[in-house]
Amino acid sequence: MARPKLLHFSLTILAGALGAVLATLAHWPLPWMIGSLLMVALVRCVQREQHLPAVPGGRKLGQWIIGVGIGLHFNRYVIVQIGEHLAIILTAAVVTTVAAGIAVWWMRKGGEDGATAFFSSMPGGSAEMVNLGARNGAVLHRVAAAQTLRVILVVLTIPALFKLLFGQAAQATALHGTTQPLWLGLMFLLGGGLALLLQWRRKPNPWLFGPLFVSAALCSLADLHLALPSGASEFGQLMIGSSLGCYFDRSFFKGAPRFMLRSLSSTVLMTVIAMAFAAGLGWLAGIDYRSLTLGMMLGGIAEMSLTAEMLKLAVPLVTAMQTLRLLVVMAFAEPVYHWLEQRTRSED
Repeated sequence: MARPKLLHFSLTILAGALGAVLATLAHWPLPWMIGSLLMVALVRCVQREQHLPAVPGGRKLGQWIIGVGIGLHFNRYVIVQIGEHLAIILTAAVVTTVAAGIAVWWMRKGGEDGATAFFSSMPGGSAEMVNLGARNGAVLHRVAAAQTLRVILVVLTIPALFKLLFGQAAQATALHGTTQPLWLGLMFLLGGGLALLLQWRRKPNPWLFGPLFVSAALCSLADLHLALPSGASEFGQLMIGSSLGCYFDRSFFKGAPRFMLRSLSSTVLMTVIAMAFAAGLGWLAGIDYRSLTLGMMLGGIAEMSLTAEMLKLAVPLVTAMQTLRLLVVMAFAEPVYHWLEQRTRSED
């Protein structure tokens, strides 16, 4: 039994790598993530029997690598800049979260119960929203499907849209730093340890935040200028993309098509709202609206930070905005839901 399972996991990685190579040849943005995602999803949707399972721990491994890489963009100057723009970052996080209320209304209009509509629409991470939905009686497979569809839709469209509008600099993923094995090894070791601690404490996105916090802290405190080894970021993207692709199969699209369509349309609407507010905030604060837009997008932190890296935008700003929004949603989603439910009961 061990050999077939190992073979199937290997096929998942090979399919993802094939999609990544084809996407690279086609000059797609983030080819190692988007290409692998689409190829794995396509194969799984064509197959009658699933032989492309998610690699155990694959997404965690990818996030571990990408988390360290994102943290390398931080330094003392960047931390000061983030502090100076903290009000803008907080405003963007609140605006994006409030905009999700429109999606909740749209879901309720489609006949969904309050818990399912609410936790399907909150941009706080799929695993975290599923956990909160479970505590409040939501239909979990719909919450998971809506959260997954939103992240994948943003990952597939936003990098391509930004590349089309703003172009892509050559070797955009390269940092102006050196590969120092001792420092990087320490970051991976401490980052993995912190990820395990955060996972044990049931904190959101532990395998991204743990390595990111460690590498960002070390780079800021020791004023380091490091870069990941060649190919490391691509491998991390491959593991994340292949894992996301495994969410798809025939049943994913056959189940509750109206619900999925409403989820899709609400994601588009929230994306438009985020882009409009980002343009306004950028004009008021004199900050690059492209970075603000990526910071307000409803995709994952790793995916949007990688897009900022590809376009040579303000990666730390995008990361800070995405992280703060996640913390805001995690802190207030459940209390706000309970308040809305009590208000609805009192009105009835």
